[in-house]
Amino acid sequence: MLLVRRSKFGKSRQLPLQSSTLEALQEYARRRDRLCPRPASESFFVSLRGTRIIYACVWPTHRMLCERPGVGAGMAHPPRVHDHRHSFAVRTLVGWYRGGHDIQARLPWLSTYLGHREPRYTYHYLSAAPELLGHAARLLERDQAVRS
Repeated sequence: MLLVRRSKFGKSRQLPLQSSTLEALQEYARRRDRLCPRPASESFFVSLRGTRIIYACVWPTHRMLCERPGVGAGMAHPPRVHDHRHSFAVRTLVGWYRGGHDIQARLPWLSTYLGHREPRYTYHYLSAAPELLGHAARLLERDQAVRS
């Protein structure tokens, strides 16, 4: 379990993680502690100076990491950090549809991972992705067939 303390709006939450994710976080923590033994912040992710990571520092690094291998090359709008949140939300939902799960029952889980107080704030990330629209159309057709 990962405990996220005092995130945006002072919220805290627990998130179950796969062992590979926990291992990657533990490896990061070992490297961080070796490079910055006395950080100036209690944040888990810190800068090289030991201060809390801020978006103004993250986005240029993200941009560089995308540009080097050509991710988003030639696109009118290159990938942004928050696009990963959208991809995570859509892939999770598609997986649940494919697995035949009750989406409404699981939506609060997705909201928790994204750090949203309520599922209604999560809908923004679930905009018209083609595969999601296909699943929604099949559900509507099935419901209409049941009503007929």
